[in-house]
Amino acid sequence: MYAVIETGGKQYRVEPGQTVVVEKLPYDEGAPVQFDRVLLVSSGDGADVKVGKPVVSGARVTGQIVDHPLGKKLVVFKFRRRKNYVRRNGHRQQYTAVKIEKIVA
Repeated sequence: MYAVIETGGKQYRVEPGQTVVVEKLPYDEGAPVQFDRVLLVSSGDGADVKVGKPVVSGARVTGQIVDHPLGKKLVVFKFRRRKNYVRRNGHRQQYTAVKIEKIVA
């Protein structure tokens, strides 16, 4: 069984037992989390597929927060030629790792 959920403006295909890394959620480690924006639910063999318009009514995906990792470091470099303008900055995106526990359709 799998589902397609939407969180943080992105879509993820999730299955029970899978750990998925999503945009940062405002919860502590070990806290339960529930995703209500379920776009698709499938039994896995393709025989029973529910597609939402835009979401599947009554469907939800529950999980537990495992970690809050940081993404890789990015360098933001701004430069204007002949204007003596150079700016160098860094950025690391914050993420949340969620272990999917069950899918309720």
